[in-house]
Amino acid sequence: MIKCIVIDDEPWALALIEDYVNKTPFLELIFSTTRPIEAINFLQENKVDLVFSDIQMKELTGIQLMKIAGEKCRYILTTAYGEYALDGYEHNVLDYLLKPITYERFLKAASKARDYFSTKQAAPANEVKQKDFIFCKTDNRLVRLPLEDILFIEGLRDYISLQTNTEKLIVLENLKNLENELPANLFMRVHKSFIVALNKIEVIERNRIFIGKHIIPIGDTYKSVFFNSIDANRFG
Repeated sequence: MIKCIVIDDEPWALALIEDYVNKTPFLELIFSTTRPIEAINFLQENKVDLVFSDIQMKELTGIQLMKIAGEKCRYILTTAYGEYALDGYEHNVLDYLLKPITYERFLKAASKARDYFSTKQAAPANEVKQKDFIFCKTDNRLVRLPLEDILFIEGLRDYISLQTNTEKLIVLENLKNLENELPANLFMRVHKSFIVALNKIEVIERNRIFIGKHIIPIGDTYKSVFFNSIDANRFG
């Protein structure tokens, strides 16, 4: 059985997906809500395999929810807007359902999830572990940099600066490309020019992050997602 939760801020849409999950033999509905923040709290405290989530929600978008919750589960996203782009988060998404959703189309997506989890369980030895390092090209050489050593990353036009406890590495790379490579549960974009290591944050004050002697601004575009993530994790 695949343990599922359903999130949609429109009650009628929530009820429809609940009904579809309940009539699908290999799915088990363990939680549903119209409040994305409630869903994040549930995900923090419970084992969930699959999330059915709307993208356009007032409290928190489905994309923001995925960013906060990380890669502990997989997602099937729903939306009324066919032109919506996933913006690089498709590595977590098993399928994408356009409203109005028929049960036939829902079942196709659910079957894709069943195939994914069946393959994962059948070959655990081949399961890919979360990487704990990256290779950076600097001064005509490749440097292996453990993720644990990174304090924050700053975008500098065509370059990025990786700040560690002991040095600053200047690397020819795009900040967005590197963001997509980093584990979402360890790093977060907090400004158009900055990504921070979440476990290195010491103090947050007046839309600024303090990491040692470094002060990183929190941009208006990223403020909501960042503080929702902090609120969801502040009690451990």
